[in-house]
Amino acid sequence: MDCEKLCKNLAVFAGGVLFGSAGLKLLSSRDAKKAYTHATAAALRMKESVMETVTTVQENAADILASAKDLNAQREEQEAGDAVGQAEEG
Repeated sequence: MDCEKLCKNLAVFAGGVLFGSAGLKLLSSRDAKKAYTHATAAALRMKESVMETVTTVQENAADILASAKDLNAQREEQEAGDAVGQAEEG
């Protein structure tokens, strides 16, 4: 019984070594390197696109913030003018 278990474990180990060696050869092949290069180039293009979008969103957010500050400043001036007008009437 122990011999069968040992033989099975050795077979599994040998199969793993064989599969791992074949996998390493496959992963380091010229075709695989070419595929990695294309995938990396695509990822870099995607990163550029995302960064352009982020920059556009940041610029729009800055414009919105500036407009909101201007709007609040106008409102404060109007409220201050209304308060002065009410004080003069009273």
